[in-house]
Amino acid sequence: MNKTLQELADYLGGQLTGDPFVGISGLGTLETATAGQITFLANLKYAHKVKTTGASAVILPPKTDPFGRPAIVVDNPYLAFAKLLALFTARPRVARGIMAGASVDESSVIGKEASVYPGTFIAEGVHIGDRVTLHPNVTLYEGVVLGDDVTLHAGVSVREGCRIGDRVTIHNGTVIGGDGFGYAPDGHSWCKIPQVGNVVIEDDVEIGANATVDRAALETTRIGRGTKIDNLVQVAHNCTIGEDCLIVAQTGIAGSVKLGRHVTLGGQVAIVDHAVIGDNAMISGQSGVFGSVAPGEVLSGTPAIPHQARLKSAAVFPHLPEMRKSLTRMGNRLTRIEELLEPPRIVSLVD
Repeated sequence: MNKTLQELADYLGGQLTGDPFVGISGLGTLETATAGQITFLANLKYAHKVKTTGASAVILPPKTDPFGRPAIVVDNPYLAFAKLLALFTARPRVARGIMAGASVDESSVIGKEASVYPGTFIAEGVHIGDRVTLHPNVTLYEGVVLGDDVTLHAGVSVREGCRIGDRVTIHNGTVIGGDGFGYAPDGHSWCKIPQVGNVVIEDDVEIGANATVDRAALETTRIGRGTKIDNLVQVAHNCTIGEDCLIVAQTGIAGSVKLGRHVTLGGQVAIVDHAVIGDNAMISGQSGVFGSVAPGEVLSGTPAIPHQARLKSAAVFPHLPEMRKSLTRMGNRLTRIEELLEPPRIVSLVD
């Protein structure tokens, strides 16, 4: 693909400076880009690299020196670069139909322009929308519903009765709708609680590889529209994840947790069951959340506390051994002072 800089500026809605007819055929980083490529500056501390980059053009934030290079000025260069990367790497979709080696129950319905690869198993009563791609060894249990433009990569399993919306992408090895972890104590053993609910994944969700979203015990585990879930994430039964959340790898969310809109969970966050996390809250990586979180709060650490308080505490940690010695010395001095100030004992001379 080849585009002029003017075409790219129009596509991004950015302001062009320099030659509008510069040809762009690809993208690169500030360090590695070559002639014919466009790069971007998202962090101003690297602004000096704009001067030395080999790129033919640069995407810049406002009021940034282009060092004489053709540039597209936008408010969010990182977002603009992501859009251009999608533009330049887009592949035309080819509908391959149901290929030999796929097993499709005759009661299932498959929409137009589908691609069903060998090894895929589609059980009875499945309903699949248009332009769906099922890569090898996808398994759809009975009664599954997939919307339009869904892509399930190799090895994905979607259990009985689960529903997936439009434009959802799920990566290799992920399991949607496995049994929730529910057991009632029975003396020294455990009685399994049947998990008879389902999972609903709303439109425009993307889920990474080897993640698990458990079915509800009775009702629905729900992943809200536009949410993005990284690899190796566990979402337990009966959870409700709000719209446009971002959940990073190795996060574990216990049962019946409710996340509001646009919540961000860093890597390896753990959230206790039944917690409610408010809209726009942010939890930094490796934090342990043992209760509910107010909207907009930024927490870190285990137990999770406000991030600024955690930073102040972290600054003190290296000095704790020295502080302990100082407190011990002060305690010893105080004891000696108290002994010196203790009034003399009066001995009676009277029998």
